[in-house]
Amino acid sequence: MSATPEQVEVLVIGAGPTGLGAATRLEQLKTPYLLVDTFDVAGGLAGTDVTEEGFYFDYGGHVIFSHYAYFDDAIHRALPKDDDWYTHRRVSYVRKVGTWVPYPYQNNVSALPVDLQVQAIEGLIDASEYRAATPTVKPQNFEEWILRNLGKGIAEQFMMNYNFKVWGVPPREMQCKWLGERVAAPSLKLVIKNALVKNSADTNWGPNATFKFPARGGTGAIWKRCAEQLSPNKQRYGSQQGKVEEIHPTKKTVVMADGRQIKYNKLVSTLNIDQLLQLMKHGLEVEQGEDAVKRVKAVEEMQGAADKGLVFSNTIVLGLGIRGALPPRIGDKCWLYFPEDDTPFYRATIFSNYAPENCPGTSVRLKTIQHADPSIPVANADEAKEGPYWSLMLEVCQSEQKPVDMETILAETIQGALATELIKPDDEIVSTYLRRFEYGYPTPSLGRDAALAQILPRLKDEFDIWSRGRFGSWKYEVGNQDHSFMLGVEAVDSALYGSPEMTLNEPDWVNGRRNTERRLQ
Repeated sequence: MSATPEQVEVLVIGAGPTGLGAATRLEQLKTPYLLVDTFDVAGGLAGTDVTEEGFYFDYGGHVIFSHYAYFDDAIHRALPKDDDWYTHRRVSYVRKVGTWVPYPYQNNVSALPVDLQVQAIEGLIDASEYRAATPTVKPQNFEEWILRNLGKGIAEQFMMNYNFKVWGVPPREMQCKWLGERVAAPSLKLVIKNALVKNSADTNWGPNATFKFPARGGTGAIWKRCAEQLSPNKQRYGSQQGKVEEIHPTKKTVVMADGRQIKYNKLVSTLNIDQLLQLMKHGLEVEQGEDAVKRVKAVEEMQGAADKGLVFSNTIVLGLGIRGALPPRIGDKCWLYFPEDDTPFYRATIFSNYAPENCPGTSVRLKTIQHADPSIPVANADEAKEGPYWSLMLEVCQSEQKPVDMETILAETIQGALATELIKPDDEIVSTYLRRFEYGYPTPSLGRDAALAQILPRLKDEFDIWSRGRFGSWKYEVGNQDHSFMLGVEAVDSALYGSPEMTLNEPDWVNGRRNTERRLQ
């Protein structure tokens, strides 16, 4: 380490929603800080790409709904005009035996063939009777929760296979404390009513029954504009100025890829926990003395806890740009779930329905890459033709237990879209998108909470490091964009004032109410 380090009160690593939440709060408090990120632009995992042909695709299924007034203040300061946003009513279905079942599946089994309805309702009755007979029994994992609350029928029809497709691990290897507002526990009376009353469906469950989406630039536009509200001289991006190479926790100094040193008093990190601990260990290895040895041991113990208890999956996001008017069979659908084995993807989003600007304009002329059925030859392949256009975004999980062949996944995805009638054989595909995110979902594994209890308090108390965010604090139940942003805000208040971090420590509390105590003024 050389030269005189630059000095800040708080260093924030990562300019995704959590880092931007931290920086927003620091700017509001007029506290000296610096925000750094390896990416060239703000947004992190809530970013957006655009293909050469002009189709926008988010880094996964992101929509805006909120539990916090402060978060609302921030995003509306970033995008303040009425025409900056679209507001949608969620129109979501589960694809089962060639039928579209309204979401949530467990409340709408009336859409199924009669034999599956009977199987589902019998399972719900059995589960209800079992709960009544065993009121003190608590499920020990997600599989037990599914069977206890939804019954064997719905478990076999939907929940077991779908959740494996999402998480890449069997539900029996997952805990159930995270569920909260994520999974609907059905009312047996409501399910039977919906089954008996024709055209009756319950589709309004959950916090995202209505949601917002930016009119232009995809989800990433929100966070780019949030970054623009901050002082430009307090932000550094890119593989040199924004990339942290070493963290020296004893000296409270980081070394950047360009050799620059930054000294901090408090550190808010949104790196994944594994990466943070590796950078800390690398920095400690060059330090001398008994204190450094103790700190290396502490980091190794935390890494051991992470290796034992923290599980994640990768997310592969694929996009298809298609020529033609939006088909009536698609209509106003938003996102769709696929539990069966005829698709590699677990979710499909009609991304053009979120904002027309997610596709090129009708007058844009594009060549046809292929028909959805690749055996159909493309006539005049060199000819570029006008639109209109629409688009699909599809998500695939990859894990140790659920491998994916990256060489064939695009073709398999197109075949899955054909098999489920999302697209037709003669549809013209004019653009494709494929990107793999190594850290996609922080799995609520059985050992997660024990690992976090050994890591997060120790980082804060012994090292003045607040590890927060989707993979910084590894809590999926508070991993939405609003949660992530507020994890950063609350980390700053904790670091500066010792304030409690309700989002991190009380997920059920924050998810069960509208949080209006703090505002961005």
